Amino acid sequence: MKKVLLSAAISATLGLTALPSAAQNVDLRMSWWGGNGRHQVTLKALEAFHQQNPDISVKAEYTGWDGHLSRLTTQIAGGTEPDVMQTNWNWLPIFSKNGEGFYDLNKMKDVLDLSQFDAKELQSTTVNGKLNGIPVSVTARVFYFNNETWKKAGVEYPKTWDELMAAGKAFESKLGKQYYPVVLEHQDTLALLNSYMIQKYNIPAVDEKTKKFSYSKEQWVELFQTYKRLIDSHVMPDTKYYASFGKSNMYEMKPWIQGEWGGTYMWNSTITKYSDNLKPPAKLELGNYPMLPGATDAGLFFKPAQMLSIGKSTKNPEAAAKLINFLLNSKEGVEILGLERGVPLSKAAVTLLTGEGTIRENDPAVAGLRLAQSLPAKLSVSPYFDDPQIVAQFGTALQYIDYGQKSVEETAADFQRQAERILKRAMR
Repeated sequence: MKKVLLSAAISATLGLTALPSAAQNVDLRMSWWGGNGRHQVTLKALEAFHQQNPDISVKAEYTGWDGHLSRLTTQIAGGTEPDVMQTNWNWLPIFSKNGEGFYDLNKMKDVLDLSQFDAKELQSTTVNGKLNGIPVSVTARVFYFNNETWKKAGVEYPKTWDELMAAGKAFESKLGKQYYPVVLEHQDTLALLNSYMIQKYNIPAVDEKTKKFSYSKEQWVELFQTYKRLIDSHVMPDTKYYASFGKSNMYEMKPWIQGEWGGTYMWNSTITKYSDNLKPPAKLELGNYPMLPGATDAGLFFKPAQMLSIGKSTKNPEAAAKLINFLLNSKEGVEILGLERGVPLSKAAVTLLTGEGTIRENDPAVAGLRLAQSLPAKLSVSPYFDDPQIVAQFGTALQYIDYGQKSVEETAADFQRQAERILKRAMR
């Protein structure tokens, strides 16, 4: 009987001593959106992280772009968001107006090497002194052109707005009505038109001090008139024609693959998936950026491409910070991710990838970033301008014009009214 009791006591003691070791095992969740290429390299990086940190397991939650924001909104509202999240810069006003929507990464500076990032880049993702995310890379929309299609059209890449307008009719007469110099989705069209307006009037779209749009009634009309000129000049397909090809990604649509749509105005950080889908031997080449005479600001929408944030509800912030540091600053993580999320901002990553030849100045994504950085940019862009509801309302406005439901003037007035209401509510 004594032996039985002694054996039980030893077992209980061993069980107690084993508890601290078991308690050290951490389960994290990480979410992101993207294409299959991003999914595969991120999964590979998470596996490499687990091999180095066997006590930390990471469950991957990844999707395409569509529906990702609504899913994350539900999770954050319920306090069930992932520990580590790929986030968008324009989500900060949605989730973290006071800076408390995400975990403050300044608290993890002993784990997460913040010295690898310039202060101005970290400031762009800081709200009320709280670092809400680490910007992975920065990005801007620039023009990329299908070299084979433009060669067939016999047109030089445009350097001015007038040359861009003229290219449309040249494409139509030389190649046929189904050929266009560029194709833009509605959010890209909004950014392009805003670039034109900033170049002309040198004012930002949103005045954060007054919490209103800066454009007058007449200027909103001019913005939509410029869109109508692009359509009437055959520069780009309208929303009605675009919708006829279904709801797949633009780079998966037949006219893009076949080269009927001869280029796009797109984030430099995402251009690879557009180029990869072209029918060989076609490739995308960086174009010039059109500027109005005397313009002092290109009107670029320059922003962090994505951020990595830690959920405010996490129970394991240190492990989450260790994961972010691995992905952005470690040799293994940086090599695996490469340029999948754009040209990295981490100084360690840039040094490593440049030395290995991954970052090449003639790479379209790198060249696009360099072009964007070389253009004049004196006015800051407000994240409220990229509010998802305002962008969606703009898409609806374009359909009013393209489907003949409203005149340009009626569309401009309606959009101004709706967008002002959305902005007021967002900035409240």
